[in-house]
Amino acid sequence: MTPPHNIGIKIPKLLLPRPGIDLQKWAVIACDQFTSESEYWDQVEDVVGDAPSTLHMILPEVFLGTQQESERIHSTKKAMLRYLSTNIFREINDFVYVLRTTGNLTRRGLMVCLDLEHYDYTPGSETLIRATEGTILDRLPPRIRIRENAPLECPHILVLFDDPKDTVFGPLDEEIEKLQKIYSFDLMLGSGHLSGIALKDENIHNHIFNALSALIAPDIFAEKYNLIPGRHKPLLFAMGDGNHSLATAKAIWENIKPSVGMDHPARYALVEIENVHDRALSFEPIHRLLFNIHDDLVDAMQTFCRDRLRIREVDTFETMVSLVDEDTEPWHQIGMITHEGFKLLEIHKPEENLPVGTLQKFLDAFLEEGKVAHIDYVHGTNVLLEKGRLPGNAGFYLPGMDKSDLFRTVILDGSLPHKTFSMGEAKEKRFYMECRLIQ
Repeated sequence: MTPPHNIGIKIPKLLLPRPGIDLQKWAVIACDQFTSESEYWDQVEDVVGDAPSTLHMILPEVFLGTQQESERIHSTKKAMLRYLSTNIFREINDFVYVLRTTGNLTRRGLMVCLDLEHYDYTPGSETLIRATEGTILDRLPPRIRIRENAPLECPHILVLFDDPKDTVFGPLDEEIEKLQKIYSFDLMLGSGHLSGIALKDENIHNHIFNALSALIAPDIFAEKYNLIPGRHKPLLFAMGDGNHSLATAKAIWENIKPSVGMDHPARYALVEIENVHDRALSFEPIHRLLFNIHDDLVDAMQTFCRDRLRIREVDTFETMVSLVDEDTEPWHQIGMITHEGFKLLEIHKPEENLPVGTLQKFLDAFLEEGKVAHIDYVHGTNVLLEKGRLPGNAGFYLPGMDKSDLFRTVILDGSLPHKTFSMGEAKEKRFYMECRLIQ
């Protein structure tokens, strides 16, 4: 059965390493992780060495803006061509059900091709597939240089669907013992275990198509989000991780579409789709790290926020975190870390819906005015605390958001502020595994 047009997916033609390739060296974590911890990527290179690996086909963002950036972009395409010419791949024409275990929990996903004709990352779009945060166009050029003219894609993109009753994946779990496991191995550097299962059953394929279609049936869609029927176009897939990577695929597709026609592999992007209600999927806040500050940060914030800002001194990092996390006040609360200690920022009568929006509005202006050399977006608190306390730096600790609010917020309000949430901690991010031809 061909997937119905209204759900925007198709069955992928996947390329996976042939038996004998060391999968622990092959699979590496998403390129946008550990951007302030170059030592992590040094460890990855030590583990991989010269072995076949997706490391050689990506540009870790820790190298953006360095002398290595151009060289590594050039080497990614050489590695792809080398792997294709040396026949290290086997082909799997099927959906792959992905199981990622970290700790005691297993997160479930499905490898599919998303139709970029159903996706638009511009603000206010009402396409079937939508961005959940603002797309920063300045972040696309390095990604475009990697994907443009590349023969392969190996994605770290995670896309969410809203299935509180587990109608899509629940029945797969009941059949899992009958299905073919095509890989199963421990990921490098303590990131858990990864398994992939080929579905290879037309009845299962049809179930997936029907279950996804049912999620956007007009009456069900309107009732789920308390909408006026017919007023809002259906949203089936919302970006989780890899927003800028999918935007890159879209930009390239729009550029080449007039010359290649609609039946071309670049019309699609390989992604993993996941249920936002999966109990193993957590939404974590993304914190901000400022490096080499050229101005008085507190004075600048007071000027920007005027009389809406209150600042409280806090004795310990733990106290600051608990005040931010347990916030029930009508104003926004954000933790601040400097070499002088810890502060709690209260922004009264906020103009934005979320604390991250309030902070980001200030940081964008602070950066544009040249008052800080660099802003990084970090997961977890260890690097935030360690580097935020260095002289000349600062860290901002932000609260998380409830993942159950994501779809309704995007439907009603559009994209969230840039880097609002992260799906899990850094080591829980998607690893590059499956590849696909895009030429």
